[in-house]
Amino acid sequence: MKLTILGGGGFRVPLVYGALLSDRAEGRVTRVVLHDLDPGRLSAVTRVLAEQAAGVPDAPTVTATTDLDEALRGADFVFSAIRVGGLEGRANDERVALAEGVLGQETVGAGGIAYGLRTVPTVVDIARRVARLAPDAWVINFTNPAGLVTEAMSRHLGDRVIGICDSPVGLGRRIARVLGADPKEAWIDYVGLNHLGWVRGLRVAGRDELPRLLADAGLLGSFEEGKLFGVDWLQSLGAVPNEYLHYYYFNREAVRAYQEADKTRGAFLRDQQDRFYQEMKDPAAAALKTWDRTRAEREATYMAENRETAGAGERDADDLSGGYEKVALALMRAIARDERTTLILNVRNRGTLSVLDAEAVIEVPCLVDANGAHPVSVDPLPDHATGLVCAVKAVEREVLAAAESGSRTTAVKAFALHPLVDSVNVARRLVEGYTQVHPGLGYLK
Repeated sequence: MKLTILGGGGFRVPLVYGALLSDRAEGRVTRVVLHDLDPGRLSAVTRVLAEQAAGVPDAPTVTATTDLDEALRGADFVFSAIRVGGLEGRANDERVALAEGVLGQETVGAGGIAYGLRTVPTVVDIARRVARLAPDAWVINFTNPAGLVTEAMSRHLGDRVIGICDSPVGLGRRIARVLGADPKEAWIDYVGLNHLGWVRGLRVAGRDELPRLLADAGLLGSFEEGKLFGVDWLQSLGAVPNEYLHYYYFNREAVRAYQEADKTRGAFLRDQQDRFYQEMKDPAAAALKTWDRTRAEREATYMAENRETAGAGERDADDLSGGYEKVALALMRAIARDERTTLILNVRNRGTLSVLDAEAVIEVPCLVDANGAHPVSVDPLPDHATGLVCAVKAVEREVLAAAESGSRTTAVKAFALHPLVDSVNVARRLVEGYTQVHPGLGYLK
């Protein structure tokens, strides 16, 4: 099988390739094509993959190209992991938002909207090319904001595009671990949008173990989300939120922490990865070792400001090993070999959540087989969650409408309607600020 990775010069690509190296079964990926606009980044990542494959018999071959059509043609699977505007763009998203006193995180609030506005036109073009050049391919979307981007692509690819994220998987794993259960044997009742979901139950052998966790303050406060949100708040919710909901529930504290930080997350990653790619210009550099050292630093500092605000301390060692590449591999196996499994994915609603229409992309457990991902019926959301999900989905729809029409007025509406943007005037200034720093938003008129 041929796997095409868009954004193939990206820093996380070795995680995906490492997962492929562990797959020895018949029908596995035998050819990987990396596509990126930057030949230098492609060269650096190709070197890392070559060192990963050293000594591995029949490792998937790796080729690299800057020609998008060449990369897509004949693909069986396409991983979309692009970053329009690069990490400099992410840093600008954060800077413009924080100057207005609102959140600039890449998937949440003003930053997520800005990122979506400049990403949607690009991924729509990719979706159209996939439909033309590789109509039988399955697209697995890593590109953030993952739910919004998956919905944009689904308008051209239907159910053949599936969004993935490692946050729900990590959350379910942590809850199962603290309850003494095997994560592989637990059913995680999770529902919401990407980076806006809640675990409402965790069933082992048919028994929901979450009430036991919520009733035990010691257990509840012993893992990442308990430390981040606080025991009292989780008990009040009666659920365990995705870590990204910290930006909603503790928004003032998060904004203040990011304003006071030496660097925003985007600026930190930009500088860190610039060093990595600079080091990789040395032909004698140990590519895999250099990449692994950089990755470890990246994972250890993930959401550091939020954890500092909450007094949550450092991340647990078990949470530093990634995870989304394992979701991607399990998804590919299920589709390519009909190895049926259950995964939490971003797919079209199809009536799963009654408060949203059929085409809305949501994040829920899905049964996956050779015919794709099928969302599992879930109980209705509680009112507090319904309000957030509907508000944020409405914002996503305005982003899609603005990207399609090029309407600046609609873009302002998207910002103004977001729960974390508190003024129409702020929304207008955000659009002005973002169009000044992002040439790619020049289409907004």
